Amino acid sequence: TFPMKLWLLVNSPCVHSVRWDARGEGVFIDQGLFEQELLGVGPGAAEEEELFKTKNFGSIVRQLNLYGFHKLTVSPASSAVVSMPRSATAGGDTSYPDGPLHHFWNPHFRYNRPDLLVKIKRLTKANKEKLDAGLEVTSRLPDDFQ
Repeated sequence: TFPMKLWLLVNSPCVHSVRWDARGEGVFIDQGLFEQELLGVGPGAAEEEELFKTKNFGSIVRQLNLYGFHKLTVSPASSAVVSMPRSATAGGDTSYPDGPLHHFWNPHFRYNRPDLLVKIKRLTKANKEKLDAGLEVTSRLPDDFQ
């Protein structure tokens, strides 16, 4: 699922375009770097297997919105990142030189809490009706996260 892909990306030492915020309660996405690193757009784009079926960053934002992520305003104070071990090539640099920095938040997307991912639901018409009626919407995590 999309939330699971995002979880794996933000926790991967090889991915530099998606990082936890300082509180581990939201993610920063560096749009320019994300497009290069994960969507295969622009110079230096990886020739790896496509992780997403799109090259359009707007489609990624749409997916985030569909799964209940909210965009937060990025201020210099909020852009401090959780100190994570980074590879030597990254040099521990926390700046984002490549483009717009986006901050997204979901109450069930937390650092060190993969168990909460099951609570992130795609906002389909049926799920929205259930939520509006006060009913719970459930999904299953892949077996390796049980």
